[in-house]
Amino acid sequence: MSFIKGKSYGIAYLGMMTALAAVLSYVEALIPLTPALPGIKPGLSNIVITAVLYSSGIGAAFAVSLARILIVGFLFGNMSSIFYSLGGTILALLIMEMLRRTGLFSVFGVSAAGGAAHNIGQLMIAFILLPEMPFTDYLPYLLLAGLVAGMLTGALLLFLKPYLVRPETETKVKTEE
Repeated sequence: MSFIKGKSYGIAYLGMMTALAAVLSYVEALIPLTPALPGIKPGLSNIVITAVLYSSGIGAAFAVSLARILIVGFLFGNMSSIFYSLGGTILALLIMEMLRRTGLFSVFGVSAAGGAAHNIGQLMIAFILLPEMPFTDYLPYLLLAGLVAGMLTGALLLFLKPYLVRPETETKVKTEE
């Protein structure tokens, strides 16, 4: 006999996390934007994504992120918002996973770096889609906003981690070898 994690439990967990991330994105969409810094939001769904990164790995975190981006993008956004979200998410997840694997950073630090990386990823997409726009002036504000948002979501995750990170369960399964 060998021990493996229950697949049904894992699928249900990821489905719940996707739904929670989508709801938090919707709640965030209700927050009015500041005209001085358009597009800057707290990134509440990143609490969920970071929890999935720590409990299930980068593949599951990317799957939940992709599902959330598509659901929220098609329901409340447009193709442009989907592209920006994808660019930010891919860079943020890569940076967060690299930092997480070093073991040198807490969830708080990983989340803060992810917030900054997300904004850099979105800015990279903006450079591709709108090459004539001068975005370099906006970079310091985006980095600061990303760090602050990442610290906020990291702090919230530290508090909510017992409720979001899936407990380790093992199911006995007979295997023939």
